[in-house]
Amino acid sequence: MPCLNEAETLATCIRKAQGYFERSGVVGEVVIADNGSTDGSQDIARELGARVVDVAEKGYGSALMGGIEAALGEYVIMGDADDSYDFSDLDPFLERLRAGDDLVMGNRFRGGIAPGAMPPLHKYLGNPVLSFVGRLFFPSQIRDFHCGLRGFKRESIMSIGLITTGMEFASEVVVKSTLAGLKISEVPTTLAKDGRSRPPHLRSWRDGWRHLRFLLIFSPRWLFLYPGAAAFLLGLIGSIILAFGPIEVGTIGFNVSTQVYLLALTIVGYQAVLFALLAKLYARHEGFFIPRSAAFERVAERATLESGAIVGVALFLIGFVIGVVQFTAWAAAGFGEQQVVDTVRLAIPAALLMILGVQTIMAGMFLGILSVPVRRR
Repeated sequence: MPCLNEAETLATCIRKAQGYFERSGVVGEVVIADNGSTDGSQDIARELGARVVDVAEKGYGSALMGGIEAALGEYVIMGDADDSYDFSDLDPFLERLRAGDDLVMGNRFRGGIAPGAMPPLHKYLGNPVLSFVGRLFFPSQIRDFHCGLRGFKRESIMSIGLITTGMEFASEVVVKSTLAGLKISEVPTTLAKDGRSRPPHLRSWRDGWRHLRFLLIFSPRWLFLYPGAAAFLLGLIGSIILAFGPIEVGTIGFNVSTQVYLLALTIVGYQAVLFALLAKLYARHEGFFIPRSAAFERVAERATLESGAIVGVALFLIGFVIGVVQFTAWAAAGFGEQQVVDTVRLAIPAALLMILGVQTIMAGMFLGILSVPVRRR
């Protein structure tokens, strides 16, 4: 149980857990991962026979990892110390763990949420939306990503490299377990109104954003690749069309000013796509758990400093040749006055190709850095 000034409810939670051990015959311990309580929570826990682990680094995730690392059992059940979860009824979790599951999530929406136990913002917006995003981004079937009551094999969870220190730890456990191919299940559990007289540590908008940010960062496809590819294609196709002359759609006309903005959109989109690929290649290089597909693996095999340099130089040269042709035509006309619109119309794709070429070369150089063999400690 992570604990930060939970003196009002801690004893109740400990007694419920100890009562479960006695009733079920399970050999276990109650570990209180204290995150710097100043209300005497540590003394309460020790008096009741629980083991207190002091965790200096602040944060929900830090406290939980401190407790998990210190735990002695084969299985670990984690849950908040605010008396909102029922530690006296853990049989569904233990049954699934003994059946071979690595992670067993509680589902409060299936088990029942008591009146006043969950703010409407969390119940109808925050949890459903973030859980949907998690299922969309990752191959997970979990319906309640943020249930605080969950059980797992300690060895399995220790193997997936959990690193977050805050509330996003709840999402990290599910995401990394999914990506690592662990066996995950979900059981109904209940949520009661917590017994504290003070406000909870959770901050709805701040912590909700931290969960969403984690999901986005851990899925570069949705944050960078898909939006970047859409922007790149839209900008590139539009720039090419306008290179042949202005167009009209109904009463709206598009000319070189639109082409300039499409140029910028193409560059930004291409940079986003490169970043997504480089992020995944770096994660692959470092052994991070980030989703990878067969298509990505094919790209990874071909993505080298040399291939990036070849493609980049080719793009740059095409743009450069267009520029040389324009310059030659201008010189043949005696360097006189030019038709600005027509000149810019052709200069834009030339500049675009040269910029994309340089971006590609630099990306290839970064891949070259990644491929340098190093001795690791």
